Amino acid sequence: MLFDNYLFFKNTLEFYPLQLNNLGFLISLGLVLMAATTLILTLFGSKWTTKPVLITVLFVSSLTNYFMNSYHIAIDDSMIRNTLQTNLNESLDLLTLKQVLYFFLLGVLPSYLVYRSNIRYRDMKTELFAKIKVILISLAVIIGCIFIFSKHYISFFREHKPLRFSANPTYWIYSIGKYVHKTVNIGPIIVKPLGTDAKIINSDNGHKKLVIMVVGEAARADHFSLNGYEKETNPLLKKENIINFSNMYSCGTSTADAVPCMFSVFNRSNYSYKKGITNENVLDVLNHTNDVSILWRDNNSDSKGVALRVPYENYKIPEKNTICTKDECRDTGMLVGLDKYIENHKDKNILSYFIKWEITVLLIIKGTRKHLKSLHLSVKPIK
Repeated sequence: MLFDNYLFFKNTLEFYPLQLNNLGFLISLGLVLMAATTLILTLFGSKWTTKPVLITVLFVSSLTNYFMNSYHIAIDDSMIRNTLQTNLNESLDLLTLKQVLYFFLLGVLPSYLVYRSNIRYRDMKTELFAKIKVILISLAVIIGCIFIFSKHYISFFREHKPLRFSANPTYWIYSIGKYVHKTVNIGPIIVKPLGTDAKIINSDNGHKKLVIMVVGEAARADHFSLNGYEKETNPLLKKENIINFSNMYSCGTSTADAVPCMFSVFNRSNYSYKKGITNENVLDVLNHTNDVSILWRDNNSDSKGVALRVPYENYKIPEKNTICTKDECRDTGMLVGLDKYIENHKDKNILSYFIKWEITVLLIIKGTRKHLKSLHLSVKPIK
């Protein structure tokens, strides 16, 4: 409660300053957080689980504390999904000395004390009554504090909901439960077909079309000079005859949410992870036409389930990507071999996805291979 909740109390003090009329509420908030943590750990504590649970909570809380303090993020269910779907190399990119210190001082050291502690257990009946007593006392503390300072807590829960997102460890434990509820399926996953009768209408004198889409959903629109950002962040793009959609929003701040939603039939308000994995997406619809050759080239972790049923190529490995340095493979390597693919599929329209999350460009390249060779690109918007 004291060492892993700096951001929680810092944010709270912005709305409830350290004044006499708020002092009792602030103290009660610490008691509620401590009682809630005690309640959770008591429910999962036993002769075989107490030390492993405590050590796990200390380890995870030290890391969530670091990320919340350093990046001002909430450890919600989408962040947990994004973390679990991140590979080791991407995780190592975030490793800093500060993070190591957080983990050692707030995770390893207290965990060692827990490991060395001698816990004396009594008979099952005595332990059960003791557990019930601790649970009742914890509930009494929580209910009593909320009742005494009800005016403050009403505004805390209604008007300042984001404050509790930084409560450590209670919120990340709650988020794990929410993630499991949203993710775990009972029985096999059945994917609902979509657009099985889709057809391609060729109206361009029979010419086949080549569409290359570069996906980079993690870029922030408010940091684009094309959208009015003060720093020059798009010096090359502004020289091109592009169409810039400045009023666009993703379904989430993580790749695991944003990419599947981008390709799904659902909009931002009603998309969910389970809907995404149980419904076909736009790639499947195009595939149903039998007139579009789809190729997904990926220089990131994976397609987050979007390209499961279409040709997929991993360009994060030197065996596939010939333009690699010691540390990583370059995005330009995804162009290698594309001319051969086009030549082999010239009897169909071609839709190719280049996936690299750090960039945001959408090119609709319309024309023949002759146009491509002369680099004459006609950029048009998608309806």
